[in-house]
Amino acid sequence: MHIGFLTGHLTRRSGGLYDSVRRLAQTLHECGAIVDVLGLVDRFSGDDLLAWAPLRPQSFRVLGPAIVGYTPALDAALARSRAELVHCHGIWMYPSLACLRWARRAHKPYLISPRGMLDPWALGRSRWIKRGAGFVFQNAHLHRAACMHALCDAEAEAVRAYGLHNAICIIPNGVDLPSSAENSNFGTDSWQIRFSDDRKILLYLGRLHPKKNLANLLRAWKQALNSHPSTMENWVLAVAGWDQGGYERRLKHVANEVGLSFADLSSQRSEVSRQQSAASSVAFLGPRFGADKNACYRACDAFILPSFSEGLPMTVLEAWAYAKPVLMTPECNLPEGFAAGAALQIGTALEEIATGLRQLTEMSDDDRTAMGERGRTLVSTKFSWPQIGEQMRSVYEWVLGGGEKPQTVRL
Repeated sequence: MHIGFLTGHLTRRSGGLYDSVRRLAQTLHECGAIVDVLGLVDRFSGDDLLAWAPLRPQSFRVLGPAIVGYTPALDAALARSRAELVHCHGIWMYPSLACLRWARRAHKPYLISPRGMLDPWALGRSRWIKRGAGFVFQNAHLHRAACMHALCDAEAEAVRAYGLHNAICIIPNGVDLPSSAENSNFGTDSWQIRFSDDRKILLYLGRLHPKKNLANLLRAWKQALNSHPSTMENWVLAVAGWDQGGYERRLKHVANEVGLSFADLSSQRSEVSRQQSAASSVAFLGPRFGADKNACYRACDAFILPSFSEGLPMTVLEAWAYAKPVLMTPECNLPEGFAAGAALQIGTALEEIATGLRQLTEMSDDDRTAMGERGRTLVSTKFSWPQIGEQMRSVYEWVLGGGEKPQTVRL
């Protein structure tokens, strides 16, 4: 089986897609498929493309605005590819048009993974730009797909709500489980978020973007501090992530506005961070990738994702893989986490988040540990990459005309 993977950015710039798309491609390769990976060049390509090994992605320079992703070299690369089928990850950019053109010329099928980009909240952002892209190429690209890939039931409903009647396969993201030894070993980098006063750490890790609802998280943190100071003062909120569109500056303004003391540790060394952290209830850690990201998960005591909209968030799966209890909204599309007792449900409103914070911090250490272990059990049984890879491979085979319809597919 020869598959083409087509996406926008192949690096950390794509957020959670960097891990989810990369690991799916690598898993399919391990299952015996030939996988060609095509995407766009950005400033992280020199470092991040190495993580795709043993695959060797092809990346192409963008001409014009980066938001469009126009690169005619992508069309030529697709024409040279011997792929039987293309799997397109993400929409609204030039790779979608390149995929559509390839399919028309080669008379071959393709799948589309919207990756949360058809959710109502996401469609409401930059609405007129997306309507224009839809008219020019995106709607045709979507309607012609042999199969749509949804990460969860909610995303499948969003696909239907957009007016698409294609077949849909529902297959979640996967996650790699760290070994028990790795999970318990803090390592040399844990100083980045381990404070000298040994307070417990509630971690947010991901893009600093309005859809993550971090402004309300900061306001809720202050409200919980005011209402339950004796409990909340034993905790610190650590915000790790890369700034998008200047949102980090907005968050620091919110922290100042509500009277939260915070430490900016994004470029500081441990000696300075300990001095800053003593009187701070919030820490901004800056971007964390690779070993630094793993150190964040190891060092934290719980994880929070108060998002307005998600596809299926890799960060929650990663937190569970490290056996951490989670607070998240229903919009994270992981209801099995609530059912398994691996997460506390919060809403997106300030008061709802504050209630969840108080609930988490008032739990015993044993109860939080048990919740985290239930999360690790959940991802090991439902979200392992070998299992996800086999499910996706069966969909590819079905699209190419072989065998019965997989159980993951809805018509």
